[in-house]
Amino acid sequence: MRVRLIFSLKNKGSYLPFHHQYILAQFLKGLIVKGGREEFYNYNYFNFSGLKGQTKVSRSGLHYYSSLVTLVLSSQSEDFMDYLLEQVFATPKIELGNLIMVPEYTEIEVEPVLETSNKFVCISPLVLITPAFNEEAGKRFISPDSDEFSDLLYESTLTRMERSGWYTAEQMETFYKFQVVPDMVYVNKLKEAQKKFARIYAVYDMDVKYEVRGYTLPITLYAAPEVQDFVFKCGLGAFTHKGFGMLDLANHPTGPRTTTYKFKREGFVPYKPSSERTRENVAPPVEDSNEDSSSTEES
Repeated sequence: MRVRLIFSLKNKGSYLPFHHQYILAQFLKGLIVKGGREEFYNYNYFNFSGLKGQTKVSRSGLHYYSSLVTLVLSSQSEDFMDYLLEQVFATPKIELGNLIMVPEYTEIEVEPVLETSNKFVCISPLVLITPAFNEEAGKRFISPDSDEFSDLLYESTLTRMERSGWYTAEQMETFYKFQVVPDMVYVNKLKEAQKKFARIYAVYDMDVKYEVRGYTLPITLYAAPEVQDFVFKCGLGAFTHKGFGMLDLANHPTGPRTTTYKFKREGFVPYKPSSERTRENVAPPVEDSNEDSSSTEES
Protein backbone atom coordinates (compact mmCIF):
# COMPACT_ATOMS: atom_id res chain seq x y z
CA MET A 1 0.00 0.00 0.00
CA ARG A 2 1.10 3.56 -0.74
CA VAL A 3 -0.20 6.40 1.36
CA ARG A 4 0.18 10.15 0.87
CA LEU A 5 0.71 11.98 4.14
CA ILE A 6 -0.24 15.64 3.84
CA PHE A 7 1.06 18.31 6.23
CA SER A 8 0.17 21.98 6.52
CA LEU A 9 3.23 24.19 6.44
CA LYS A 10 3.15 26.87 9.14
CA ASN A 11 6.17 28.91 8.03
CA LYS A 12 6.13 29.38 4.28
CA GLY A 13 9.50 30.10 2.78
CA SER A 14 11.36 27.86 5.21
CA TYR A 15 13.82 25.41 3.75
CA LEU A 16 15.31 21.95 3.79
CA PRO A 17 18.70 20.95 2.38
CA PHE A 18 18.61 19.77 -1.24
CA HIS A 19 19.43 16.23 -0.16
CA HIS A 20 17.17 15.74 2.86
CA GLN A 21 16.39 12.03 2.82
CA TYR A 22 18.52 11.50 5.94
CA ILE A 23 16.44 14.09 7.84
CA LEU A 24 13.22 12.28 6.92
CA ALA A 25 14.77 8.92 7.78
CA GLN A 26 15.82 10.09 11.24
CA PHE A 27 12.37 11.56 11.87
CA LEU A 28 10.54 8.38 10.87
CA LYS A 29 12.95 6.15 12.80
CA GLY A 30 12.33 8.25 15.89
CA LEU A 31 8.58 7.78 15.54
CA ILE A 32 8.96 4.01 15.05
CA VAL A 33 10.95 3.70 18.26
CA LYS A 34 8.72 6.14 20.16
CA GLY A 35 5.65 3.98 19.51
CA GLY A 36 7.17 1.13 21.52
CA ARG A 37 6.39 -1.83 19.24
CA GLU A 38 9.73 -3.62 19.17
CA GLU A 39 8.79 -5.85 16.22
CA PHE A 40 8.99 -2.74 14.03
CA TYR A 41 12.25 -1.29 15.38
CA ASN A 42 14.30 -2.95 12.64
CA TYR A 43 11.57 -3.34 10.05
CA ASN A 44 13.04 -2.47 6.66
CA TYR A 45 10.25 -3.25 4.20
CA PHE A 46 9.01 0.27 3.69
CA ASN A 47 9.96 3.21 1.52
CA PHE A 48 9.30 6.94 1.29
CA SER A 49 9.75 9.85 -1.07
CA GLY A 50 11.31 13.26 -0.64
CA LEU A 51 9.07 16.01 0.71
CA LYS A 52 6.94 17.35 -2.14
CA GLY A 53 5.56 20.87 -2.49
CA GLN A 54 6.02 24.13 -4.37
CA THR A 55 9.70 24.96 -3.98
CA LYS A 56 12.29 27.48 -5.01
CA VAL A 57 16.02 27.04 -4.96
CA SER A 58 18.53 29.12 -3.03
CA ARG A 59 22.03 28.49 -1.76
CA SER A 60 20.50 27.31 1.52
CA GLY A 61 18.42 24.57 -0.12
CA LEU A 62 14.79 24.08 -1.11
CA HIS A 63 12.38 26.76 0.14
CA TYR A 64 8.78 25.56 0.44
CA TYR A 65 6.00 28.03 -0.45
CA SER A 66 2.90 25.83 -0.66
CA SER A 67 0.33 25.68 2.14
CA LEU A 68 0.47 21.88 2.06
CA VAL A 69 3.42 19.52 1.57
CA THR A 70 3.28 15.79 0.93
CA LEU A 71 5.30 12.73 1.87
CA VAL A 72 4.58 9.42 0.11
CA LEU A 73 4.94 6.35 2.35
CA SER A 74 4.83 2.79 1.07
CA SER A 75 4.93 -0.72 2.57
CA GLN A 76 3.57 -4.22 2.08
CA SER A 77 2.33 -4.17 5.70
CA GLU A 78 -0.86 -2.29 6.54
CA ASP A 79 -0.16 -2.96 10.22
CA PHE A 80 3.21 -1.23 10.03
CA MET A 81 1.82 1.64 7.99
CA ASP A 82 -1.00 2.30 10.46
CA TYR A 83 1.42 2.08 13.38
CA LEU A 84 3.70 4.68 11.79
CA LEU A 85 0.82 7.01 10.89
CA GLU A 86 -0.55 6.77 14.42
CA GLN A 87 2.77 8.09 15.70
CA VAL A 88 2.76 10.91 13.15
CA PHE A 89 -0.73 12.09 14.13
CA ALA A 90 0.14 11.82 17.82
CA THR A 91 2.76 14.54 17.16
CA PRO A 92 0.94 17.90 17.05
CA LYS A 93 3.89 19.89 15.67
CA ILE A 94 6.73 18.51 13.58
CA GLU A 95 9.97 20.34 12.86
CA LEU A 96 12.08 19.13 9.94
CA GLY A 97 15.09 21.30 9.20
CA ASN A 98 13.60 24.81 9.27
CA LEU A 99 10.09 23.61 8.41
CA ILE A 100 7.30 23.65 10.99
CA MET A 101 4.49 21.30 9.95
CA VAL A 102 1.23 19.85 11.24
CA PRO A 103 -0.09 16.47 9.98
CA GLU A 104 -3.50 17.01 8.41
CA TYR A 105 -4.81 13.99 6.50
CA THR A 106 -3.90 10.91 4.49
CA GLU A 107 -4.86 9.48 1.12
CA ILE A 108 -4.24 5.97 -0.15
CA GLU A 109 -3.13 5.54 -3.73
CA VAL A 110 -5.17 3.30 -5.98
CA GLU A 111 -2.98 0.28 -6.72
CA PRO A 112 -2.10 0.08 -10.41
CA VAL A 113 -2.01 -3.15 -12.36
CA LEU A 114 1.67 -3.81 -12.99
CA GLU A 115 2.77 -5.69 -16.08
CA THR A 116 6.01 -7.51 -16.87
CA SER A 117 7.29 -4.21 -18.31
CA ASN A 118 6.70 -0.86 -16.61
CA LYS A 119 8.25 2.57 -17.06
CA PHE A 120 9.02 4.26 -13.74
CA VAL A 121 10.34 7.60 -12.60
CA CYS A 122 12.43 7.94 -9.43
CA ILE A 123 10.75 10.13 -6.81
CA SER A 124 13.73 9.60 -4.54
CA PRO A 125 17.31 8.81 -5.61
CA LEU A 126 18.20 5.27 -6.64
CA VAL A 127 21.27 3.84 -4.83
CA LEU A 128 23.08 0.80 -6.22
CA ILE A 129 25.68 -0.09 -3.60
CA THR A 130 25.69 -0.55 0.18
CA PRO A 131 29.25 0.47 1.14
CA ALA A 132 31.31 -0.86 4.00
CA PHE A 133 32.61 1.50 6.66
CA ASN A 134 35.32 3.93 5.56
CA GLU A 135 35.37 2.90 1.92
CA GLU A 136 34.69 4.83 -1.28
CA ALA A 137 32.86 2.12 -3.25
CA GLY A 138 29.42 3.60 -2.58
CA LYS A 139 30.34 6.79 -4.44
CA ARG A 140 31.56 5.07 -7.60
CA PHE A 141 29.76 6.16 -10.76
CA ILE A 142 28.20 3.33 -12.77
CA SER A 143 26.79 4.10 -16.19
CA PRO A 144 23.02 3.48 -16.24
CA ASP A 145 23.20 1.71 -19.60
CA SER A 146 25.79 -0.81 -18.40
CA ASP A 147 25.08 -4.41 -17.44
CA GLU A 148 26.55 -3.71 -13.99
CA PHE A 149 23.85 -1.12 -13.26
CA SER A 150 21.07 -3.66 -13.90
CA ASP A 151 22.98 -6.54 -12.27
CA LEU A 152 23.42 -4.69 -8.97
CA LEU A 153 19.71 -3.86 -8.81
CA TYR A 154 18.84 -7.47 -9.62
CA GLU A 155 21.04 -8.83 -6.83
CA SER A 156 19.77 -6.41 -4.19
CA THR A 157 16.12 -6.92 -5.17
CA LEU A 158 16.25 -10.71 -5.17
CA THR A 159 18.19 -10.75 -1.90
CA ARG A 160 15.60 -8.56 -0.18
CA MET A 161 12.72 -10.60 -1.59
CA GLU A 162 14.30 -13.84 -0.35
CA ARG A 163 14.96 -12.40 3.12
CA SER A 164 11.37 -11.18 3.42
CA GLY A 165 10.10 -14.77 3.59
CA TRP A 166 7.08 -13.84 1.50
CA TYR A 167 7.98 -16.06 -1.45
CA THR A 168 8.59 -19.80 -1.78
CA ALA A 169 11.82 -21.23 -3.15
CA GLU A 170 9.91 -22.26 -6.26
CA GLN A 171 8.69 -18.70 -6.78
CA MET A 172 12.16 -17.25 -6.30
CA GLU A 173 13.50 -19.51 -9.03
CA THR A 174 11.06 -17.95 -11.51
CA PHE A 175 12.26 -14.39 -10.88
CA TYR A 176 15.52 -14.69 -12.84
CA LYS A 177 14.19 -12.57 -15.74
CA PHE A 178 15.14 -9.04 -14.72
CA GLN A 179 16.48 -6.04 -16.57
CA VAL A 180 16.58 -2.31 -15.88
CA VAL A 181 16.75 -0.12 -18.99
CA PRO A 182 17.36 3.61 -18.43
CA ASP A 183 15.82 6.34 -20.55
CA MET A 184 19.05 7.41 -22.21
CA VAL A 185 17.28 10.12 -24.23
CA TYR A 186 16.47 11.81 -20.92
CA VAL A 187 19.99 11.23 -19.59
CA ASN A 188 21.63 12.64 -22.73
CA LYS A 189 19.40 15.73 -22.64
CA LEU A 190 20.54 16.39 -19.09
CA LYS A 191 24.15 15.96 -20.12
CA GLU A 192 23.70 18.41 -23.01
CA ALA A 193 22.15 20.93 -20.61
CA GLN A 194 25.03 20.33 -18.15
CA LYS A 195 22.61 19.04 -15.54
CA LYS A 196 23.16 16.08 -13.25
CA PHE A 197 21.24 12.86 -12.79
CA ALA A 198 23.70 11.31 -10.31
CA ARG A 199 24.88 12.87 -7.04
CA ILE A 200 26.51 11.99 -3.73
CA TYR A 201 24.11 11.65 -0.78
CA ALA A 202 24.66 11.20 2.93
CA VAL A 203 23.16 8.15 4.66
CA TYR A 204 23.27 7.42 8.38
CA ASP A 205 23.09 3.81 9.55
CA MET A 206 23.68 2.85 13.21
CA ASP A 207 24.94 6.42 13.74
CA VAL A 208 27.62 5.91 11.08
CA LYS A 209 27.68 8.30 8.13
CA TYR A 210 28.06 6.81 4.65
CA GLU A 211 28.29 8.60 1.33
CA VAL A 212 26.56 6.97 -1.62
CA ARG A 213 25.83 7.85 -5.21
CA GLY A 214 22.16 8.22 -6.06
CA TYR A 215 20.60 8.34 -9.53
CA THR A 216 17.41 10.16 -10.50
CA LEU A 217 16.19 9.14 -13.94
CA PRO A 218 13.35 7.31 -15.72
CA ILE A 219 13.80 3.56 -16.13
CA THR A 220 11.89 0.67 -17.64
CA LEU A 221 11.88 -2.47 -15.52
CA TYR A 222 11.40 -5.86 -17.14
CA ALA A 223 10.56 -8.44 -14.47
CA ALA A 224 7.81 -10.73 -13.17
CA PRO A 225 4.70 -8.96 -11.82
CA GLU A 226 5.58 -10.11 -8.28
CA VAL A 227 8.97 -8.41 -8.57
CA GLN A 228 7.35 -5.27 -9.99
CA ASP A 229 4.93 -5.19 -7.06
CA PHE A 230 7.74 -5.64 -4.54
CA VAL A 231 9.86 -2.75 -5.82
CA PHE A 232 6.81 -0.52 -6.26
CA LYS A 233 5.87 -0.96 -2.59
CA CYS A 234 9.28 -1.52 -0.96
CA GLY A 235 11.62 0.41 -3.24
CA LEU A 236 14.43 -0.49 -5.62
CA GLY A 237 18.12 -0.70 -4.80
CA ALA A 238 19.96 -0.08 -1.52
CA PHE A 239 18.88 1.88 1.58
CA THR A 240 15.22 1.78 0.60
CA HIS A 241 14.15 2.03 4.26
CA LYS A 242 16.24 5.21 4.41
CA GLY A 243 14.11 6.81 1.71
CA PHE A 244 16.03 5.87 -1.43
CA GLY A 245 14.81 4.12 -4.55
CA MET A 246 11.13 5.10 -4.45
CA LEU A 247 9.47 4.67 -7.84
CA ASP A 248 6.29 5.92 -9.44
CA LEU A 249 4.72 5.01 -12.75
CA ALA A 250 5.71 7.36 -15.53
CA ASN A 251 2.22 7.09 -17.01
CA HIS A 252 -0.81 6.48 -14.81
CA PRO A 253 -4.12 5.13 -16.13
CA THR A 254 -7.02 7.55 -16.27
CA GLY A 255 -9.32 7.85 -13.28
CA PRO A 256 -8.88 8.78 -9.63
CA ARG A 257 -5.41 8.09 -8.25
CA THR A 258 -6.21 8.35 -4.55
CA THR A 259 -9.01 7.81 -2.08
CA THR A 260 -9.38 9.06 1.48
CA TYR A 261 -7.51 7.05 4.10
CA LYS A 262 -8.41 6.69 7.77
CA PHE A 263 -6.02 9.22 9.35
CA LYS A 264 -7.09 12.87 9.56
CA ARG A 265 -6.63 15.66 12.08
CA GLU A 266 -9.91 16.45 13.79
CA GLY A 267 -11.56 19.52 12.33
CA PHE A 268 -9.44 19.69 9.19
CA VAL A 269 -11.36 19.66 5.91
CA PRO A 270 -9.23 18.97 2.80
CA TYR A 271 -9.93 21.40 -0.03
CA LYS A 272 -12.00 19.84 -2.77
CA PRO A 273 -12.79 21.99 -5.81
CA SER A 274 -16.46 22.25 -6.73
CA SER A 275 -17.42 20.65 -10.02
CA GLU A 276 -19.36 23.84 -10.81
CA ARG A 277 -16.43 26.15 -10.17
CA THR A 278 -13.96 27.02 -12.90
CA ARG A 279 -10.63 28.74 -12.56
CA GLU A 280 -9.36 31.37 -14.94
CA ASN A 281 -5.67 32.02 -15.41
CA VAL A 282 -4.94 35.67 -14.72
CA ALA A 283 -1.22 35.63 -13.98
CA PRO A 284 1.23 36.37 -16.79
CA PRO A 285 3.24 33.43 -18.11
CA VAL A 286 6.27 32.55 -16.01
CA GLU A 287 9.53 32.52 -17.91
CA ASP A 288 12.03 29.75 -17.31
CA SER A 289 14.51 30.59 -14.58
CA ASN A 290 17.17 28.91 -12.48
CA GLU A 291 14.97 29.75 -9.50
CA ASP A 292 12.11 27.65 -10.85
CA SER A 293 11.23 24.48 -8.95
CA SER A 294 11.48 22.42 -12.13
CA SER A 295 15.24 22.79 -11.91
CA THR A 296 15.36 21.51 -8.35
CA GLU A 297 18.32 19.17 -7.80
CA GLU A 298 19.02 19.14 -11.52
CA SER A 299 21.04 22.36 -11.73
